Amino acid sequence: MKITISSIDSIHQAARQFLEAIRDRGNCMAFYAPMGAGKTTFIKAVCEELGVKDVITSPTFAIVNEYTDGTGHPIYHFDFYRIKKIDEVYDMGGEDYFYSGCYCFMEWPELVEDALPEETVRIAITPQSDGTRVVEIM
Repeated sequence: MKITISSIDSIHQAARQFLEAIRDRGNCMAFYAPMGAGKTTFIKAVCEELGVKDVITSPTFAIVNEYTDGTGHPIYHFDFYRIKKIDEVYDMGGEDYFYSGCYCFMEWPELVEDALPEETVRIAITPQSDGTRVVEIM
């Protein structure tokens, strides 16, 4: 399935479409996209649609941020950009997060591919020449 984000003004509509499309597909979402494609911005919109009131930022230095959704459940937001070895994911308890049943939104998952659960939903965000973004759920 593909969702087009035509502008920042339509990102919440795209986030709602995304949440509808991933319903019942699992909790681990791996976002593949080049630097500056809008991974964090899209994940922020998805979290806001899930009722998160926390400040949502990229966990570049923390590796994982925890938010609370509108029903009190945790949401985990990962940025694996700084991971040097797959062991770092295991050492930080990555599997505990992945198998928690809570949403795990992951940026730069290609760096930790071997640690991801088999049922991880893969999402590509592709910037277009006209400034739009295409979100493809694979």
